[in-house]
Amino acid sequence: MENTNPAPASGEQGRADDSVAGGDETLGKLINEYEAKLGEMREILLRERAELDNQRKRLQRDLEQARKFANERLLGDLLPVLDNLERGLAADKGEGGGLRAGVELTLRELQRVAAGHGLVAVDAVGAPFDPERHQAMTMVQTAAQPPDTVVAVLQKGYVLNDRLLRPALVSVAQAEGA
Repeated sequence: MENTNPAPASGEQGRADDSVAGGDETLGKLINEYEAKLGEMREILLRERAELDNQRKRLQRDLEQARKFANERLLGDLLPVLDNLERGLAADKGEGGGLRAGVELTLRELQRVAAGHGLVAVDAVGAPFDPERHQAMTMVQTAAQPPDTVVAVLQKGYVLNDRLLRPALVSVAQAEGA
């Protein structure tokens, strides 16, 4: 029987092998290129996801801060009311009566509402002077208190959710002879 598949000449066989080998090499280079690009795209995707996650967390934190301190202005405006009620009670010690009882009830209710919103008075008398929470108005020479100790409070200070809203105006002890 006669061979119907003509065998290529030996020179033709060599050229076919070269073109296949060249194609494999080109294909390998393309695959390596695309794998590198795929790696870059994965890295970009991971960075973008991380950035979005960080932005979400930052917005959540900012929202919590906004909620926590939303009433700061309101409570700051109410501080003079608290001060005046306390001054009225201090001036009315000699007289008794219904007016004093009414003012005391009003003051307690206002203090309860303010405390419910995170407002706390700065406790100052007898405490060491703290420039972060106190504002020295006068220096008093005394042997009864150690130097740099708060002797008297001229106006209460207040803290709102661990943030100073208003410093306490205080008199500070000074060593005698200083």
